[in-house]
Amino acid sequence: MFKKEIIWREILFQAIENKKTEFTQKELAQKYGFSLSTVFNALRVPRSANAVEGKRGFKLRDIEKFLHIWATFRNLKKDIIYQTNVAKSVREIEGEMPPKIIFGAFSAFLKKHKTAPADYDKIYIYSTEDELEEIKNRFPLQKGYPNLIVLKADPWLKNFGNITPDCQTFVDLWNLAEWYAKDYLNALKEKIVK
Repeated sequence: MFKKEIIWREILFQAIENKKTEFTQKELAQKYGFSLSTVFNALRVPRSANAVEGKRGFKLRDIEKFLHIWATFRNLKKDIIYQTNVAKSVREIEGEMPPKIIFGAFSAFLKKHKTAPADYDKIYIYSTEDELEEIKNRFPLQKGYPNLIVLKADPWLKNFGNITPDCQTFVDLWNLAEWYAKDYLNALKEKIVK
């Protein structure tokens, strides 16, 4: 993910989970060790779309619009670092995951909200390069329909626990081609945008 997406995730996470809608560029720059110009540039598109307002101190005006901006910019395919076919059910695959992986997409929705709007047959997880070898050992490369997709985790994703935060789950679902992704997207939108 790009640095601007890290900043967008933080803003949306705070707004959705903690109801915090006012920020300063300085606090975001310090939290992630980014320059003020990086934060300023990250806010350029959301500001021009009126999703946020203000300069040094700014306010999130529209969560849904901001989510759609991020979802449009997100390039999930470039983050794929491994994929394979596993001849097991999704529940079995999820149960055999190494402890440090982070569940995304459909698995993240199910684990957080304890319900699934549709059955799913693909698992998306995030992992660091260091943990990828363990995943490959447990799930060797096999030909066929890839039903285990590993995405590269950024260094800060682990701070959100073992599932992606709802805002990231939303933008990832937005970018998936599976027919049932729309069912999950609509269900998550109802939970996020109240």
